[in-house]
Amino acid sequence: MCGISGIFDLTGVRPIDRTLLSRINDIQSHRGPDEAGLHIEPGVGLGHRRLAIIDIASGQQPLFNEDGSVVVVFNGEIYNFVDLIPQLQSLGHTFRTRSDTEVIVHAWEQWGEACVAHFRGMFAFALWDRNSQTFFLARDRMGVKPLYYALLDNGCFVFGSELKALAAHPGFKREFDPLAIEDYFGYGYVPEPRTIYRQALKLSPGHTLTLQRGKSLPQPRQFWDIPFTPHAPMSEDDAAEETVARLREAVKIRMVAEVPLGAFLSGGVDSSAVVAMMAELSDAPVNTCSISFGDPRYNEAEYARQVATRYQTAHRVGQVEADDFSLIDELAHLYDEPYADSSAMPTYRVCELARNNVTVALSGDGGDENFAGYRRYRWHGYEEKMRALLPLGMRRPLFGWLGRAYPKADWAPKVLRAKTTFEAMARDSVEGYFHGVSVCSNALRAQLFSDHLKRQLQGYSAVEVLRRHDASNPGRDAVSRVQYLDMKTYLPGDILTKVDRASMAHALEVRVPLLDHQLVEWVSGLPVGMKLKGTEGKHIFKYALQAYLPHDILYRKKMGFSIPLSEWFRGPLLQRLRSAVLSPRLLDTGLFNAAFLKEMVDQHASGRRDYGAALWSVLMFEAFLRNADETGATAPLQRQEPILMTGGI
Repeated sequence: MCGISGIFDLTGVRPIDRTLLSRINDIQSHRGPDEAGLHIEPGVGLGHRRLAIIDIASGQQPLFNEDGSVVVVFNGEIYNFVDLIPQLQSLGHTFRTRSDTEVIVHAWEQWGEACVAHFRGMFAFALWDRNSQTFFLARDRMGVKPLYYALLDNGCFVFGSELKALAAHPGFKREFDPLAIEDYFGYGYVPEPRTIYRQALKLSPGHTLTLQRGKSLPQPRQFWDIPFTPHAPMSEDDAAEETVARLREAVKIRMVAEVPLGAFLSGGVDSSAVVAMMAELSDAPVNTCSISFGDPRYNEAEYARQVATRYQTAHRVGQVEADDFSLIDELAHLYDEPYADSSAMPTYRVCELARNNVTVALSGDGGDENFAGYRRYRWHGYEEKMRALLPLGMRRPLFGWLGRAYPKADWAPKVLRAKTTFEAMARDSVEGYFHGVSVCSNALRAQLFSDHLKRQLQGYSAVEVLRRHDASNPGRDAVSRVQYLDMKTYLPGDILTKVDRASMAHALEVRVPLLDHQLVEWVSGLPVGMKLKGTEGKHIFKYALQAYLPHDILYRKKMGFSIPLSEWFRGPLLQRLRSAVLSPRLLDTGLFNAAFLKEMVDQHASGRRDYGAALWSVLMFEAFLRNADETGATAPLQRQEPILMTGGI
């Protein structure tokens, strides 16, 4: 696992400043503390920070082909490189190393842009081919590894594994994108391909970008998508057997490393399944680690211990107290843009714990998206059945009125909180799903934002992110459609971003077998009834694992890395919340309605309303602003002209 960065002159062959490239490269040193490498030639500069995992002795980067005409910097792992090496050798290519990185340059020589179709793994790489004068970037299918880029005003193209690499270039403009601000307060993160800055974009998962001098910046090209192509009919027993076989194989190819390897073990189904497969494939005890919370409502440590005992793992547990909110400022530095998933804190701690003993850890991320494990999928299915009973033209006024008339009863038992359901029923399918997953609802954002920001948005709404993906949605049923939407937004934008930054902060490589693209393709083709059966999500996955895991692990209520935000904001974090949310730094941006911010804090503190998630998103936005102030001036929004959708969005 590594950090990559670089500069490419789209307009000519101007010299690359070595000092500048070195500074851009080293700002990501936490991603690769083992080695640093640079390659510079007229108009091209490539930087690499290495965390040595495979072929430690000879896998240094930037790495070249035989005659030095093709050079690559690469972040990730190509798991099928052992199979690709003899294939490429039979086609005449000569290898100097045993690294998966060298496979990339020879695959490019052999297959050009189609090389990515041959790779199985997690990857983000940039490649320069001097003979064809082509600069090529690619990001893996699921978006496990990040890749940011920007075209500067002087015609230079800059890229990096993190936004901080781009922001280190003096020509990069730190002007906020108002559409990204709307997206952030809608989702709690900035979905691909936007970033918080107008000038920078993320390369979306499963996309490539091909640049040539003298030509304008092209649109990224998609090379893969989740198919959701139905399989031939099969029995549950056959599907279960195939599920275990594919999971085992996905785990096996991710256990290749020349450094200590282990796994996260939360005590949930997904991480427990990964550990069970690892134990079956390993001669030595598997290194596992988990986090124990002081608050029993959030503590899964006992379930993790059950799995660790069953498979005799070398298990370590770290304790996180309910008031462990000391990481707020550190997270703002790590993520480089606003990010409001509070589970980033325990994720950071479990990565910190794991790095004490291993350099590579396998995780169970992706199981809920793959096998329809989230409760919201079930509720969306119910809502879709209700929507089918009445046309939108009748539902919108009827349920819209009920949603407005019904009181917001955060204090009441869940059975009495019908307001959100009424509001969802007044919307179409995509609007309804967005309403269910949004951090701040449409109504809340309308109150939260200043009139100035609303003018900047020119009517844009964060739901358009989902609409854009839904336009090419291959899902044939209500549940598959929202699974697809989550895999395009929540999975890369929230889950995988969280794990990448938290792990890279500790120079820890995390591998994700449940997001193996061949496994994802196969699972997507299963009937929805095998994934969500009645009220039970991940049905076929749990059924398949009955011989491997205890019943309590498979069928207990999902917990996850929950954080008691609402309690924090009425107790130990209240003063910090007040000072941050009502600070001149936040209010001077001109983005927010100051009176409503104060109302949110007061009503939440009194217990009349629960604004926990919304207040956390504001708190983390303020932390982002402070970090931006400390690392370089950011142009305030009020100095910008209105922005239209650009940059391939």
